[in-house]
Amino acid sequence: MLKYMRKKAVSVDLDDGFLKVRGILDDDIYSLEIEVSVDLRELKIRDLKGRWNRQTTNECSRALMFLNEAIGLGIRDAGFPRQVHKVVGRRACRHFANLLLECCEAASEAALILAWKEELKRGLDLTFADFAGVSKKDTASCISASSSPSLAERPEKKPRSCREREIETPPIKFLVDLHIHTSPASPCSSVGIEDVVQRAKEAGLNAICLTDHNYLWERETVEEIMRNEGMLILRGNEITTDQGDMLVFGLEKNIEGIIRLQELREEVLKAGGAMIAAHPFRGFLTFGVGQLGLTPQQAMERAVFRYVDAIEVLNGKVTEKENAFAAEVAAGLGLTQTGGSDAHQREEVGIFATGFECALRDEKDLIEALKTGYAFPVDLRKKVDGRDA
Repeated sequence: MLKYMRKKAVSVDLDDGFLKVRGILDDDIYSLEIEVSVDLRELKIRDLKGRWNRQTTNECSRALMFLNEAIGLGIRDAGFPRQVHKVVGRRACRHFANLLLECCEAASEAALILAWKEELKRGLDLTFADFAGVSKKDTASCISASSSPSLAERPEKKPRSCREREIETPPIKFLVDLHIHTSPASPCSSVGIEDVVQRAKEAGLNAICLTDHNYLWERETVEEIMRNEGMLILRGNEITTDQGDMLVFGLEKNIEGIIRLQELREEVLKAGGAMIAAHPFRGFLTFGVGQLGLTPQQAMERAVFRYVDAIEVLNGKVTEKENAFAAEVAAGLGLTQTGGSDAHQREEVGIFATGFECALRDEKDLIEALKTGYAFPVDLRKKVDGRDA
């Protein structure tokens, strides 16, 4: 017996230098439409409208006001899907985000066909399949002789670095344990800062983050330790909210007790900081996903993920299943994924870390990398345990 049906359709029309794309999603739960206008020359979103035909809650209609966040994005830019999930999926609705991505993929294919036909007029001897294979490696588009260069004339794109791409050739990995507790700042920890630094060096880390519970280290103290130990130490703290623990960076303020998540987010935004949802599913999966009825799709709807810049998907104090579940949710939302040991003992430092695509110099670099997605979780357990290099 058929219990569920989903229909999805996307159409593309050419209109005076713009690709007009319309997408429709209709199933037994949701029904929505989206209209996207893409500049054919630059392949950027110039206009975007959405409409609900059927929704589940009154909150759904509020998502429409956030769709404009995607206007101006380049549909062939590196990281475009991640940006869509961030600005539309998180702030608006993941159904609109997924449909927008399909519409933009259709627009990209349509632009490719037009570019191929234009090159044929210039004498290019390539099948569409061969042309597409070459063109998809390049984000530029060739539509007319007067407006776009030929394939051979297109300039090579320069690599991006971190802070406004100031670093021209960043290292592939810069390893940081983003979640460490020290004694006596965190009463639950048994390891002092000097032992943390020594263990971090043994683990091959480039830096560590101090994230003691509701405690922010004094900058002068940390700078003195860095001079003595010769290692980058970043300042943050783990703050308890009404919706779970948050790793916070850039907030020069001590928060005592439990704070409302929305209130904390407002404080962090004012300070230009960043927030990571720490071990978001710790204890949630004790009885198994099936028994609790919690699916990744349902978990993505949790309000907490609208207020964070990243999700911790490798944490040393939770189960493998909980880490894997967090990673699936983060991927579905398009949120940056991080790793941290959550160390409370010396031997735990560096078992998990976060890798960055560029060297970090300070908390400002860290915050930017978290917000732009230039970070990824790294499992260092074998290296730390000494089983494999």
